[in-house]
Amino acid sequence: MPDTAAAPAQLLQKWIAQKVDAAGAGWLAEAVAGLAGGGSDRDLYRSISLVSRKLGKAPLALPRAELSAATRARPGWDPSQWTVDQAGRVVLLLAVAGDVDAFVRRLDQLCATADIDELVAFYRGLPLYPEPPRHRLRAAEGVRTNMKVVFEAVAHRNPYPAEQLEEDAWNQMVLKALFVGSELDPIVGLDGRANAALARMLGDYAHERWSAGRPVSPELWRCVGPFAQGQLLADLERVLATGTPPERAAGVLALQRARDPEARRLLERYAAIRDAVAAQGIDWKSALQFQ
Repeated sequence: MPDTAAAPAQLLQKWIAQKVDAAGAGWLAEAVAGLAGGGSDRDLYRSISLVSRKLGKAPLALPRAELSAATRARPGWDPSQWTVDQAGRVVLLLAVAGDVDAFVRRLDQLCATADIDELVAFYRGLPLYPEPPRHRLRAAEGVRTNMKVVFEAVAHRNPYPAEQLEEDAWNQMVLKALFVGSELDPIVGLDGRANAALARMLGDYAHERWSAGRPVSPELWRCVGPFAQGQLLADLERVLATGTPPERAAGVLALQRARDPEARRLLERYAAIRDAVAAQGIDWKSALQFQ
């Protein structure tokens, strides 16, 4: 097993052992040893199919100290929402991570036949797999899915997309999150990967929603702010003038990151909202609670 996979795999096994009985922990240890020693495709697929039965589906429910250990083992890794069965499946995959070509082939085969629970596990494991660039197509496939829970396994609390997806694929992921009703805040690296093309796409999407008489998520403006000028600045003025309280808070937060000098002048015209947002300590995590 590569060193890059060893620390996360060891942590996962430790966390699983704390949640399952001795029989379950023993079964997993034996399965991992067998796979690491040269297990076949059949051995891997059979072991993964038995995970739920052998280990159960309890949440890992990791305390803060263990989440910190996860981040030290793999920067950006956040297993706070993982379950025991998801962790078990990823551990089994990491046991065969030595041959990267075989690993990619096996992962593709597993995803082709997986049920939803298995897919969630495989996609949540993306930041732990060997040679990260080799899994870009796999991540893009997860982003294209129509299953929201699978999409969020890639998009939420997962550092892989921000690190590896090309700009177009990244932009499509952010736009799709809004389209399927997923929150943007759990997307790792959201602010760092904001870009002008994405801002234009989001502005167009907002206009489509407005034209259809549909609401626009306040979070949309988060990726628009740094590039707000011209029509996008006019869109934010509309939000400040006619939006709901959460939308107006989002408009303020977006304009505070804008580079166009006109954004500062616009904020001055809505100083009362700006000051209320500041007084309540509103940020992107709490904007939806602004009143």
